[in-house]
Amino acid sequence: MAETSPYAYAKACGIIGKSFVGKRMSYLHGLHTLNDLDRLIFPNYYPNLPSRELLPDLQNRITMRAVSQILSIVDSYSKPPKLIERMLRAYEYNDLKSCIHAIAAGKKELPVICDIGRFGTINFKAFPDFNKMLKNTEFEFLLNDELQIISHNINIVLIESKIDDLFYKGLAKSLDQLSNEDHWVMQRFLADEISLHNCTWALRLRSYYHKGEDDIHKFLMDIRIHGKKKGSLTAEALQSLELPLDSRFQWDNWKWEELLNPEEPAIHWTLDPRYFQNAASNYLLKLASRYFRRNPMAVSAIFCFIKLVQIEEDILTSIAEGLALGMDSSTVFSLLEVSS
Repeated sequence: MAETSPYAYAKACGIIGKSFVGKRMSYLHGLHTLNDLDRLIFPNYYPNLPSRELLPDLQNRITMRAVSQILSIVDSYSKPPKLIERMLRAYEYNDLKSCIHAIAAGKKELPVICDIGRFGTINFKAFPDFNKMLKNTEFEFLLNDELQIISHNINIVLIESKIDDLFYKGLAKSLDQLSNEDHWVMQRFLADEISLHNCTWALRLRSYYHKGEDDIHKFLMDIRIHGKKKGSLTAEALQSLELPLDSRFQWDNWKWEELLNPEEPAIHWTLDPRYFQNAASNYLLKLASRYFRRNPMAVSAIFCFIKLVQIEEDILTSIAEGLALGMDSSTVFSLLEVSS
């Protein structure tokens, strides 16, 4: 069974100790400008860019910083466990989505791509030729007529759901390499994450696009995790479709009820999918923090390290967007439902 070296775990602890998802999260409060955030994250870098150019530049650097941190741990393995390699390759999956969005928008220039070194499988240099990009990769199925990836009729939402499904099925399959205790931890984490992902899709599609059950069902990930005895991970999402979007008390017995936006005095309650998505991210942040220190020599510890780095990346890029819109960072935190 795969294990983690003491060196890899010690280095991961050092990175998390300097990150903004632990005690140092409080440093992110009270920021008022993009430059404030930039100087906090990159104290030795001075881009000297106008504000309209600083946002994408800063967000790209935040992502590259996360990739570099993850690679520094993954490269300590001569042959990383499949679970860890798949987590790093999440960036390749996201970059493919960016390329699909670019094609749909009629762009010919390759979007900014994350270099994940020897772990990459897509030939991004061949963009915008998807046939060459995806040849001999697990993504070749996107070239079929049903998804119309190279036409102007791209169903982006459906394609993204297919890509997500592929990613999580790979994660679930990789659990077979783990020890019994490690498998239990990852089974619990992935089951919650997939359930929350499905619920987020269901709430968004229902609230924003007024989709019904038949339409929503095809966007959900019905993934089976070996060793999990409970029912389908689509159950909570499908149950949510039967509950009213304007009556909070009727959600009381729903599994993820505590992640819904609370009622406010004198304001009629309506379910807010953005609140739920942010609260779900905060829930996974706490779960990853707990499991990261549970068993230092386990592969699950490095999985949780990667998850913490990726959640920090999401928090930092969200704060950057808020600052660019004229909000201060404390206001962004309240919208993200992140507790520091």
